[in-house]
Amino acid sequence: MTFSALLYWAYTVTRNAVPAHRSAALHRAHEILAAERALHLDIELTVNHATDRVGWLIVGMNYYYATLHFIVTIGVLVWLYLQHPGSYRSVRTGLYTATLLALTGFAFCATAPPRFLTGQGFIDTVVVHHTWGSWASGDVASLSNQYAAMPSVHIVWSAWSGLTLAFLARRTWVRVLGLCYPFATFTVILATANHFVTDAVAGATALALGFLIQRLLTGRLAYPPLRRNALTASQP
Repeated sequence: MTFSALLYWAYTVTRNAVPAHRSAALHRAHEILAAERALHLDIELTVNHATDRVGWLIVGMNYYYATLHFIVTIGVLVWLYLQHPGSYRSVRTGLYTATLLALTGFAFCATAPPRFLTGQGFIDTVVVHHTWGSWASGDVASLSNQYAAMPSVHIVWSAWSGLTLAFLARRTWVRVLGLCYPFATFTVILATANHFVTDAVAGATALALGFLIQRLLTGRLAYPPLRRNALTASQP
């Protein structure tokens, strides 16, 4: 709990400091978009407009973006603590370390989301569809870091949750669901114009570094080998 409180304090500090760097954050976002276009990786606008044409789909994605980010991660943490206490500390350390790396990125590399780039054609789906309760826009926008796109914590947390379920869950359908979850999140962050592809890649990199640092700190792998876990899962 103490470490979680420390993470929240660090987030609050970065949230309050970032608005002072709004111009730099917008400039970085334009640079990312230009680089992706040069590499033909700029799929964000296409995904954003395609999903926005289906009202129920994009509204659902708005709520997905605003809620599952926290609900699933906390749920997996609790499940991990109760069902796999032997793996809890190592796996949790990987998550916490990756989150700290992301906070460092927010503090020193503030980046605006695509929806802030006026003139580029992106649709702020929360504003357009009047979605209630999103951390991205609306009444609670002042409580969230609006320039924390790089790296994507949605990808950090969803990939961590998905890997944890894929490696440790006993039921096949839960493992498959875990593997699908970060890919669904990747689609949502692009569809809602909250992140670039580059932000997602940075989020995945932060998680990989988090687990690498965890390995160096604890001297053990966070997850057991899949083959051994699968054999355990097949036993009655």
